[in-house]
Amino acid sequence: MNLTVSPVLKDLFGDSFLIGGALNNAQIAGQDPTALEILTRQFNAISPENALKWDAIHPEPARFDFALADRYVALGQALGAFVVGHVLVWHQQTPGWVFEGEAGAALNRDTLLARMRSHIQTVVGRYRGKIHGWDVVNEALEDDGTWRQSPWYVTLGEEYVAHAFEFAREADPDAQLYYNDYNLWKPAKRDAAARLVTSLRSRGIRVGAVGEQGHWLLDDPPADVIEAMIVTFEKLGLKTVITELDVDPLPRPEWLDGADVSKHVEFKTALDPYAKGLPDAVQRQLAKRYADVFRVFVKHRRALGRVTFWGVTDADTWLNDWPVHGRTNHALLWDREGQPKPSFDAVVETARRASAAP
Repeated sequence: MNLTVSPVLKDLFGDSFLIGGALNNAQIAGQDPTALEILTRQFNAISPENALKWDAIHPEPARFDFALADRYVALGQALGAFVVGHVLVWHQQTPGWVFEGEAGAALNRDTLLARMRSHIQTVVGRYRGKIHGWDVVNEALEDDGTWRQSPWYVTLGEEYVAHAFEFAREADPDAQLYYNDYNLWKPAKRDAAARLVTSLRSRGIRVGAVGEQGHWLLDDPPADVIEAMIVTFEKLGLKTVITELDVDPLPRPEWLDGADVSKHVEFKTALDPYAKGLPDAVQRQLAKRYADVFRVFVKHRRALGRVTFWGVTDADTWLNDWPVHGRTNHALLWDREGQPKPSFDAVVETARRASAAP
């Protein structure tokens, strides 16, 4: 299929929700023309995979590096896209110095809070009015609904989330602010996130939406469970944004779901069964899965603000290297050559049927 004549997702879902794509550093730097062609034609929202994470933009206490982030924001402006900032406060990809005390002393609450505020206000302030929505806090909860014992939580307690949102609002009062996590379809984690956001809003802290990353498998979570998650947040007056969508068709251990980047599995040939391409039967499974989840999205389009794919083509999906490094994954709508897959056709057909329904 010619990319210039293929159906356009941002138009097909234009009355429902934004369609986004996440860009890696090479794409932001203009080194992947195929991905940028797809991005320009298909998406009206963009997210950075890594360019705005703390270790990339603030690697040392007195040094910020905005070069790649500036290019990312300029690209979004040139495209007229909704520009997302990812991510301000996370326990991963944050330099060790952030959590170290001064001159060998133990890290104290005031020091860490001051570092958080300085980082957020510098980064958000630089892009005020240019980045339209921020993943403020990422992955504060465990799957059982308890607080993740991250360095942020250990030092600051659960109040660190409220502080992060307050600092972001001060830096850009007009930006949308999100809490972002994976596996929010799990009832315990979903309900904990609902309690967290409800508590924040009861204190006058603005939370624009809850972000479910959407790193899902061919058969899990079930579509009705995804629907229940969206409905839960809708009943609280909150939109859901699907922030990092992909569907992993490769095998992985049963204990490993979600997107905990600290977990890894040793490479085995049995875990990389489709190095030469997806068999037709699996391709059909993948297409059906995308159709099923997009039917849920369309059904609840008034409760969704955005659906962002975590990557553009299979060549750059992060699932090539997680949780098993060096695999050949096929998790997105475009293949390694940038050609639309049956999954793309399935999503298009879902959108067309929805628009034709009475």
